[in-house]
Amino acid sequence: MPETMVQAEGLVKIYKTKQTEVLALQGLDLKIEEGELTAIIGNSGSGKSTFLNMIGGLDRPSAGSLFVAGSNLFTMTEKELVRYKRDTVGFVWQNNGRNLLPYLTVLENVMLPMSLSDTRKKKEKALTLLEMVGMSSKKHSKMNMMSGGEQQRVAIAIALANSPKLLLADEPTGSVDVRTANYIFDVFSELNKNGQTILIVTHDVALSKKVKRVIAIRDGKISSERVLKEAYADRLQESNIDWRQENTQDEYVILDRAGRLQIPADLLAGLDLKDNKVCIGLHDGKVVISKPEE
Repeated sequence: MPETMVQAEGLVKIYKTKQTEVLALQGLDLKIEEGELTAIIGNSGSGKSTFLNMIGGLDRPSAGSLFVAGSNLFTMTEKELVRYKRDTVGFVWQNNGRNLLPYLTVLENVMLPMSLSDTRKKKEKALTLLEMVGMSSKKHSKMNMMSGGEQQRVAIAIALANSPKLLLADEPTGSVDVRTANYIFDVFSELNKNGQTILIVTHDVALSKKVKRVIAIRDGKISSERVLKEAYADRLQESNIDWRQENTQDEYVILDRAGRLQIPADLLAGLDLKDNKVCIGLHDGKVVISKPEE
């Protein structure tokens, strides 16, 4: 049985300034198993990047509980947090400049994180990672000699340098063309087949429709979850599928521990409500929500 990689319960994050408080996460619950390839989607300000930063050890939660690979992120000392960020998680950013040093070659960039660990045969491992992302032919190149998509592939190799248990990717296809985005997803998919647990934050509709499990966050909580339909699970490499248009996933609304759910905005709009009151009842085994009679 796969082990739990991420376990978040009642997760809250509050950002405070002198003038105001911003509630970025409002009791988020999420469980991700080892070996999953999961995407998180949501509008700007929904809390998805805040959640990713907390899993990556870049931000501290305000309340709730958060365990990653058995580590309690609430109780870590600063020293333990540094070790966690080095050994447990790898990060791929939309701005790949956060991963890459322009004055080093591709090979030197990939080997650099290994200098902070006891990894043996660093050069051999770096070459293996570059082969994995299709960049071995560029191993002696500098960053200014490569396209944005090539740099992003190198950034993935760097994130994998210390064999992280969890790979985090924040908008990894946000600044590349469609062809390169497809290639990057293929890299993630191949890594996942080999057992790598991957969590992606994305606005890319085509990419999110290929992922087997998609978590939608709205207003700091998980509102729905989409699961890839069986008919598409073995067709990810087919070029004749329009991943932006086809309905490739089944969508489920998520109930929280108190039995509450977030109804999609387009369905609420169809009720044409005058206030926040609705009628609810059980009919033929179905919960029915309707507009109150005037």
